[in-house]
Amino acid sequence: MIPRPDYRAHRAFIAPALPGAALWRFIAGFALAAAGYIALNQVFFSVVYSLAGMGRIALYDQLFRGSTPLAMFLLLFSFGLMTLSVAISVRVMHQRTFLSLLGPLSVFWRDFRAVAVMLVLVSAVIAILPPWDMGGDYVPNLPFGTWLMLLPVSLLAVFVQVSAEEIAFRGYVQQQLAARFRSPLIWMVLPSVLFSMGHYLPDMAGENAILIAVWAGVFGILMADLTARSGSLGPAIAVHFVNNLSAILLVSLPDNMSGLALYLSPFSMQDADAMRAWLPVDFALVIVLWLAARLAIRR
Repeated sequence: MIPRPDYRAHRAFIAPALPGAALWRFIAGFALAAAGYIALNQVFFSVVYSLAGMGRIALYDQLFRGSTPLAMFLLLFSFGLMTLSVAISVRVMHQRTFLSLLGPLSVFWRDFRAVAVMLVLVSAVIAILPPWDMGGDYVPNLPFGTWLMLLPVSLLAVFVQVSAEEIAFRGYVQQQLAARFRSPLIWMVLPSVLFSMGHYLPDMAGENAILIAVWAGVFGILMADLTARSGSLGPAIAVHFVNNLSAILLVSLPDNMSGLALYLSPFSMQDADAMRAWLPVDFALVIVLWLAARLAIRR
């Protein structure tokens, strides 16, 4: 018999959402957050293109592919607007604070640290075990000195990006749905479906677009599980952070978000067969990180 997961800590996590748990408030709040994010994003990049002047066309191409450090910093830090939009929405529609989305701060930081340390150790072990490539030699991208100089800002930029996504999907959406519905099939799966929809990119991923979206949906469910076990966003942000550090700062696809990477993979997103062969490996790595995170927060 499979034991039921221990989600008792989830009750404290969703407690701030209970007074404003009416479904209409969630729908209106989600719409407000989405509209606010789109509007702020439009204003932000309009200002960026205006400042770029005659270089706006080149900058647009760089932003579309994430091919330069500047483009990547702009893209990643723009996710802070998502966090701002959600913060405004929970204040306006639910009369609660932004910090209530994170869970109890003592638990948040304790579990973030525990998971981050565990994942650094696990990642180090994975790095020294074969195979040491992705089916071919890595292609050098940024010079090591440049990469190292940019690293502090790069780490902050990735943290802004992953925390924004976790705050929106595992914070706001999961909290509000769990406050209204008891079934995990709703408060775990629905946010993950929304998360996967945001990762459905047929123009970039081609015939693998659905597989990548499904991968993102499964990732979302695993992060929802960690959030429910911890009673905070700490573990989910830590796993998301380590996962994206690897994909954005260490080895990136040459045609997608490669501007801050030390190396490029030997294949691109357009190489459908190579991508399809690598996705199960990537999925297995995420499962390992999830299991390691569960071990780190087991009490």
